[in-house]
Amino acid sequence: MGCSSSLPESTSSGRLDGFSSENVEATDSKNLRVKLVLLGDSGVGKSCIVLRFVRGQFDPSSKVTVGASFLSQTVALQDSTTVKFEIWDTAGQERYAALAPLYYRGAAVAVVVYDITNPQSFNKAQYWVKELQKHGSPDIVLALVGNKADLQEKREVSIEDGMNHAEKNGMFFIETSAKTADNINQLFEVHLWYLFFSFLRPEHGFL
Repeated sequence: MGCSSSLPESTSSGRLDGFSSENVEATDSKNLRVKLVLLGDSGVGKSCIVLRFVRGQFDPSSKVTVGASFLSQTVALQDSTTVKFEIWDTAGQERYAALAPLYYRGAAVAVVVYDITNPQSFNKAQYWVKELQKHGSPDIVLALVGNKADLQEKREVSIEDGMNHAEKNGMFFIETSAKTADNINQLFEVHLWYLFFSFLRPEHGFL
């Protein structure tokens, strides 16, 4: 399912000195730019998560994403620092799998999404975790997200299974519902603060 589509924005900024990811950049110490990619099987709700976060909308009749779509969202921290998420939402269909490295290469954050009512999508999420561990940036921040938490009566992937896989692979874990907006902002806030406090250290001039 695809819930959004947009053309990439053209921006230019300097790179964070000493940070290995090529897609965390800054115009100054108060304005950061972070590349984030979403991966997962078709129909798990990746685009709906992005659209809910960026525009506060949910479209149950949206079209399937073709290739990838792009949206951005800027978040302000309490100290007036702004972080602009440049979000690449990749297509989940098998025929587009070979294109995924074009989007996750150099990403600072990767969100791997599955549908809690679909065990096959959980298996595909585990595949993407392995791919990111092999080919993603060494410092990439990973999250495992069980979407469609509003469909508890149809659940086929337990919370424990999701948590255990995330813990085993050093990932964040959270369950969300793009339909109800449950935990959508929390998902991105977790990534934001982890990046800010773990990578943007005083030696880089950002804390």
